[in-house]
Amino acid sequence: MAVYLIPCQSSPGPAKARLGQNTLPKSIARKALVGNQSVKASFPAGPAEILSRKQVPILCYHQIRDYRPSDSKSARDYIVPVAVFQAQMKMLADSGYHTILPDQLYDYLTQNKPLPSRPVMLTFDDTDYGQYTEGLPVLKKYGFKGVFFIMTVSINRPHYMTSAQIREISDAGNVIGSHTWDHHNVKKYQGKDWEIQLDKPTRQLESITGKPIRYFAYPFGLWNKQAIPELKKRKFLAAFQLITKRDDQEPLYTIRRMIVPGTWSIPTLYHSMNRNF
Repeated sequence: MAVYLIPCQSSPGPAKARLGQNTLPKSIARKALVGNQSVKASFPAGPAEILSRKQVPILCYHQIRDYRPSDSKSARDYIVPVAVFQAQMKMLADSGYHTILPDQLYDYLTQNKPLPSRPVMLTFDDTDYGQYTEGLPVLKKYGFKGVFFIMTVSINRPHYMTSAQIREISDAGNVIGSHTWDHHNVKKYQGKDWEIQLDKPTRQLESITGKPIRYFAYPFGLWNKQAIPELKKRKFLAAFQLITKRDDQEPLYTIRRMIVPGTWSIPTLYHSMNRNF
C-alpha cells in the first residue's frame, strides 16, 4: 500500500509532513517538505476520473479447442478453435498491440501511469486444459502475457489444469486470479458462501503460486453492489465483469471485458475491440 506524505497545518506556522493521512482531494498532486527535500505526493483517482480514462480492450476466453459434433450453437460462443485463436493472436501482434497485466491497468486507472502503445489484456476463465496446452504456447510465441481466472473446484480434474500447470503459468509471468470455487453466481451469495467462494479459493491459489491473489472475475460476469464490500474486505484490488456498464461509484470493481466467440472473423474482432472500448 502506498504511503503518502501530506502537508498538514492546523494553526498558522510551518507545515509539518504527516505520514499516511490523505486529507486533500483525490487526484491532486501537491508538494510536501520533508527536511530540506521537496517530495511530490500523488493521490489515487476518484471514480469520475477513473471513468474518464480511455478503456483498455480486455478479451475473455474460455475453451481453446476445435469444435466437436456434440457442441451446441450456444456452446460454440465459448469455444475458440485452435487455428482461430492463433490467427487472433497474430492479428494482435501484427497490429502492434501489447499485452498488459492487472497491476499495470490498476496503476493506469488510479494513478494515470503510462501504458504501452495499443494495450490489450487477455483473460482466460474457468481453468480449462486447452488454455495451457493450446493457448499458452501461442502467448509465448508472441511475447504475450495473460490473466488466468481459476475456478478452484476444477483443479486437477480431467480436462482442467493441474496445480503444477497453474504454478508454471504463474512462474512464466502471467497472473493468476480468482474465479470462485465452483462458479456460483455472486448475486446469490449469503452466509458462508463468501468464505467458500472467496476465502478458500484465495488461500488455495496463493499456496499454489506463492503470490497474493488480488484480482477477481465474476462468474457469468454477474455482480451486485453487495459483493463489492466483500471483495474490498478481502483486499482484492479490482474485479472484472463482462460488457455491461460500469458502476458509477465502483469502476475498479466493475471493469468490462468482452467474450470472443470462435465464430468471429479477424476483422470482426478488430472492429469490436475498437468499438466497445
